[in-house]
Amino acid sequence: MHQQKMSPSENDFDIPAKNCCRMVILGSTKVGKTAIVSQFLNGRFDEQYTPTIEDFHRKLYSIKGDVYQLDILDTSGNHPFPAMRRLSILTGDVFILVFSLDNRDSFEEVQRLKRQIIETKSCLKNKTKENVDVPLVICGNKGDREFCREVQSEEIEQLVAGDEQCAYFEISAKRNTNVDQMFQTLFTMAKLPNEMSPDLHRKVSVQYCDMLRTKSLKNKNKKNDGDAYGIVAPFARRPSVHSDLMYIKEKAIGGGQGKDKERCTIS
Repeated sequence: MHQQKMSPSENDFDIPAKNCCRMVILGSTKVGKTAIVSQFLNGRFDEQYTPTIEDFHRKLYSIKGDVYQLDILDTSGNHPFPAMRRLSILTGDVFILVFSLDNRDSFEEVQRLKRQIIETKSCLKNKTKENVDVPLVICGNKGDREFCREVQSEEIEQLVAGDEQCAYFEISAKRNTNVDQMFQTLFTMAKLPNEMSPDLHRKVSVQYCDMLRTKSLKNKNKKNDGDAYGIVAPFARRPSVHSDLMYIKEKAIGGGQGKDKERCTIS
């Protein structure tokens, strides 16, 4: 019971809907999706590979007196349930598509995923594919293994050309190369503070939750507080499918503001 009381509660922070964001990470198996998440949350790389079914994480920030919530959905590369992957896309706000530079099949999967995201979001927002703005970063991982390269730069440039809401980075999750820059770019495209990137805020443990909450309540004048803090919520649970479906329904009929708040507070 003591640990549960230590856990950050979104209700305590009263986070505005505009400050809540869900990041969805997609790609084939063994391309390094979970390694990227691990570097983002913990600053470390796990040499042992464990297949991901679906992992959900939540990080809370206090940035210049405002509080933000970032939900991270690390999806399965096997996507055994296409309906669940579609649900992940429908509820995602920003996306990271990962392929391995030494695996051509994984690059072709990213091409398919990018098309699927645009098509799915255009149906939700009742827009043409050309008018859908979805902040998206494509990552060519395992940049430390140049000698095994199977995907050329020219092909990648064609995939991102002309799309201002799509950026490309060659990274190494193992060496943590270009990972921070990638996140900064993604947050900037999403009109979120780039201080949410791992190298631009002070990482504090859940024991400092009360401090973060106090700062957020007292420091409403942004000019007086330039500090940025981030806490990983230790007991975060993925919102229920019902909650996600309700959110999608509201977005589809154009009245999503109320349900945006519900999505942010349900845990």
